[in-house]
Amino acid sequence: FLLDASCPRRGCNASVGFRCAPTQQHEQRAGQMTRANVIAVLVIAVCVVPLGAGIIKVGVERHRLKSHGSANGQAWTASGKAEDVPLRSTATIAYFGDIEIGTPGQRMSVVFDTGSANLWVPTRPKPPRLGQGTHHYYRPPKSSTYRSSSRTFSIEYGSGAVRGQFCSDTVAIGALALEDFAFAEVGDTSGLDHYGQADFDGILGLGFGSISEGGVPTVMAQLVASGQLDEPIFGFHLHTDGSGGELVLGGVDPEHYVGAFQFLNLTDVGYWAVDLDRIRVGDVLTLTASSAAIVDSGTSYLVGPEREVRAIAAMIGATSILGMYTAPCDTPMPSLSVTLGGTDYILERDDLVVAEAAGVCVLGLSGAPGLDFWILGDVFMQRYYVQFDWGRQRIGIASAKGVQDGQRRLQAEFV
Repeated sequence: FLLDASCPRRGCNASVGFRCAPTQQHEQRAGQMTRANVIAVLVIAVCVVPLGAGIIKVGVERHRLKSHGSANGQAWTASGKAEDVPLRSTATIAYFGDIEIGTPGQRMSVVFDTGSANLWVPTRPKPPRLGQGTHHYYRPPKSSTYRSSSRTFSIEYGSGAVRGQFCSDTVAIGALALEDFAFAEVGDTSGLDHYGQADFDGILGLGFGSISEGGVPTVMAQLVASGQLDEPIFGFHLHTDGSGGELVLGGVDPEHYVGAFQFLNLTDVGYWAVDLDRIRVGDVLTLTASSAAIVDSGTSYLVGPEREVRAIAAMIGATSILGMYTAPCDTPMPSLSVTLGGTDYILERDDLVVAEAAGVCVLGLSGAPGLDFWILGDVFMQRYYVQFDWGRQRIGIASAKGVQDGQRRLQAEFV
C-alpha cells in the first residue's frame, strides 16, 4: 500500500503517507519541496491523561491494519507547563493524534506536520461518496461556536487536491484551547488519492505563518500569543523501535533525550530550515552540493537531490526497485552522517533500514528530481530528539535516549 503526496501551491503541506511535490512559491524560497513516495508502515492509537496545568501523559498503542504494519508501546511526558499531545502513527511514521473542534468538542485525528502551517479537517461530502473510509467528519451545525466564511480554501497535491472553505471555531489540543480560530473545513477530498484508506482526518501544520495558505494565523502562533504555553517550544520524540511517539507543546521531554541540545538558527522562517554543511558516507564519499536541510515530521525518509542520493546508494550497495532503495540485509553498510553546524549526526545501518523482506532491506532514503536541499524526516527524528524553538526561531538536536543498535527498525511489512 503506497501513499503519494505533495505540496500545495502556496507553501509545503503534508499528511500521513503524502509526500510533497514542487510548488512555485517554494522554488522561490528554497527550491522544490518534494517528499518521496513511501511505504505504509505503522498505525498507533493513544490516550491522553492530564497531569496538571498544561501537562498530559500520552499512552501509545500500536494496532495492526489490513494494509499496514503494527507496533506497540507508550510515550510519556515532560514536566513543567507543557502539553503532551496524543499521537498515532500511520503509513509513513508521520505523527497524528486527536484534537477537538467546536462546542461541544468534536474529536478529529490530525497529522502534526512541521512542513506545513494550516489546519484543515473534513466535512461530510455532499452528496455522500463511497470509499471515503471511516473518517471523523466535522459537523458545523452541531457547534454553537462555529462561524462560517465565504473565503474558499484549496490545496494542490501531487496526488490530487482538497477543497473547501475557511471558517472559525474553538480548537482544543488537550487542555489548550483557541477560541474563534480560523481553519478550513474541507468538503471535497475526492481528488486526494488514498484518502479513503488513510487513518488521519486532517492536517495540523506546525510551520510559520509565511507559508500559511490564505495567510490565516497558525496554531502555534496563536498558542504562543495566548500565553498558554510555558515556553514557545515544542518537541518530537519517536520511539526507536517504531512503537510510537510523543509531541510536547510548551517544552521538551527530558525522559527521551540525553546530553545537551545543539542549536541551529533557521535560515527560512517558514519551514524549519537550517544550513547543511555536508552529507558523508563513511570515509569514502562527501557531498557538499546542497547547503540547506529542512527538518520535517511529515516526511518519513531522508529525502535528497536525486543525483546525490544515487551516489550514496552506489556507495552503500543499494539498488532502486520500484522507487525504493534496497540492499541485501547481510551486506555491511557504512554509516551516513549529516553535518549541521559543525556537528556530525550519524545514522547507522539500523537507523536507515525501515523494512525487511526475504533477506532484502528497504532503506529510508529517497531521491527527488529537481530538489536542491535535503529533508530530514522521521528516519532522522527517530535517532535524534528535535526541539522546535518557535520563539528563538531555531531548532535544537540531541541524541534520543535508549537508542541501541539492532533496536531501531520500524518493523514494517509489505502486503
